[in-house]
Amino acid sequence: MTTLDTLKRKLIEAGRRLYERGMIAGSDGNLSARIDRDRILVTPSGRGKGQLEPEDLVVVDPTGRLVEGHLEPSSELRMHLFAYSRRDDVRAVVHAHPPHATAFAVAGRALPGDILPEV
Repeated sequence: MTTLDTLKRKLIEAGRRLYERGMIAGSDGNLSARIDRDRILVTPSGRGKGQLEPEDLVVVDPTGRLVEGHLEPSSELRMHLFAYSRRDDVRAVVHAHPPHATAFAVAGRALPGDILPEV
């Protein structure tokens, strides 16, 4: 099992990369990772994901109750908890706002079926 400190570093790095690549802006988006069966590490609400520090991350239980940390968990926490509750194999959840996918959503259009995941 990955240690809590390692997971914190990985979430912070993922948040920084998402921000640097324009996949999130400001405090948009959120990330979480399953620590173990009873704990989930999650980014805080209202904080820029490109500038997070280890002490900014919070730990919640599977019901969303704060177990560790001093900030409020992501406002999208319930979406993350739903994924974890339905699939034991889900180890992390990333919610971003890629500009092209967001443009399709705003236009009310589906992404083309023949698009490659790398795009």
